[in-house]
Amino acid sequence: MELQKNGHSRDEGFDGVEVIPELEECLPHKPGAKKEVHFTDFEGKTSFGMSIFNLSNAIMGSGILGLAFAMANTGIVLFLILLVCIALLSAYSIHLMLRSAGVVGIRAYEQLGQRAFGHPGKLLAACVITVHNIGAMSSYLFIVKSELPLVIQSFLSKTESTGEWFLNGNYLIIIVSALVILPLAVMRRLGYLGYTSGFSLTCMVFFLISVIYKKFNIPCPLSVKPANTTPPMSNLSVHSETNVTCEAKLLTMNSETAYTIPILAFAFVCHPEVLPIYTELRNATKKRMQAVANISILAMFVMYLLTAIFGYLTFYTGVEEELLHTYAKVDPLNVLTLSVRLSVLVAVTLTVPVVLFPIRRALLQIFFPDKPFHWARHIIIAVCLVVFADLLVILVPSIKDIFGVIGATSAPSLIFILPAIFYIRIVPQDQEPLKSRPKIQAACFAALGFVFMVMSLSFIIIGWATGKSRARGH
Repeated sequence: MELQKNGHSRDEGFDGVEVIPELEECLPHKPGAKKEVHFTDFEGKTSFGMSIFNLSNAIMGSGILGLAFAMANTGIVLFLILLVCIALLSAYSIHLMLRSAGVVGIRAYEQLGQRAFGHPGKLLAACVITVHNIGAMSSYLFIVKSELPLVIQSFLSKTESTGEWFLNGNYLIIIVSALVILPLAVMRRLGYLGYTSGFSLTCMVFFLISVIYKKFNIPCPLSVKPANTTPPMSNLSVHSETNVTCEAKLLTMNSETAYTIPILAFAFVCHPEVLPIYTELRNATKKRMQAVANISILAMFVMYLLTAIFGYLTFYTGVEEELLHTYAKVDPLNVLTLSVRLSVLVAVTLTVPVVLFPIRRALLQIFFPDKPFHWARHIIIAVCLVVFADLLVILVPSIKDIFGVIGATSAPSLIFILPAIFYIRIVPQDQEPLKSRPKIQAACFAALGFVFMVMSLSFIIIGWATGKSRARGH
């Protein structure tokens, strides 16, 4: 990860960043002068397949658990149209980033900001990445905090917690962070996480297979278990059988439909990880990295679509906001249900270190831009970030609305606004004038991001006002 990131990297650490004017590359070198190493000369060590695993794992978020609920509130046809549009827009956004990086020889989001708008642009990109990824880390840890005690409780055949320390979610996230997340987070290169990313995706594939299998084994309307068998779920809304319509809707509109676009947009956020993965890609070229992005987005598109369709066709209008909760209501002690919940826990836990890498890089860019790589600094930042995320999850009882505001501002910025405006500023006008079709498209893309941001914030504010907030993390 710290194998940066700039057009003229250093051999000893690649942590320092020195931005050299573009035109200087065209000047003849003096005889005997040492030639600067261009980023295309750097030999990445991560294979094409491992890069796909890492980027796919960065895309895959906890939002997959809410896609069936989103489909229930849009209908199959409208959901499919929105999912296709968001996937294509995300791929186009990555194209803009890679095009900008190729022009100036930079592979760090923050340095693209500096080249486009100077130091304020660098700070803006670093802050947006930091805020968004801390929110994503915390959302994953919240899943661990809420789901892991229930899984352990179910494996012990307990119907309720009697105060044991190993059923306390606060203790469990500290243990998981210390034993699993932190050792992975202190690795020097993001490419090393390709194996854990592959295992994480395998867990999510198992989740998808189970969702498909459950479709043919759960009757509709639901036979909900008595409330006293699942006390942890007592705070969830329970759909009575008379309220469940066991009929698939191709198109539907209701008060929840407006939340679908933000949910889908957040589900494809992976942009802070794109350039670091590009840096470590073996035989890196723009075309090769774009292929990594396209395959990753396509794979996640298929997983999202199948999860949404089969989850929706299992429960129809009875689907909960989080799909796992709906399965838990039907048969909380079922072995397959427990295995699915455990696989999701493993997947989100192994995703946390991947999300942490861009935060650390952003902090290094802000506070230590000219310092070479140092293990002590590398480890201390990782420890501080993990401790901060754990404290946030432990001390704040409900921060879904805070995450909603963070997501409504950072996700559109990372996907739409920043890549577009960086592209417009960085690509020289002699190559593409401001009135050229690519730059007009980029400007429209940025405008679309502003629309998404305003719309998402409006939905959250309306939710606060009506008491029906549905804000979600990545």
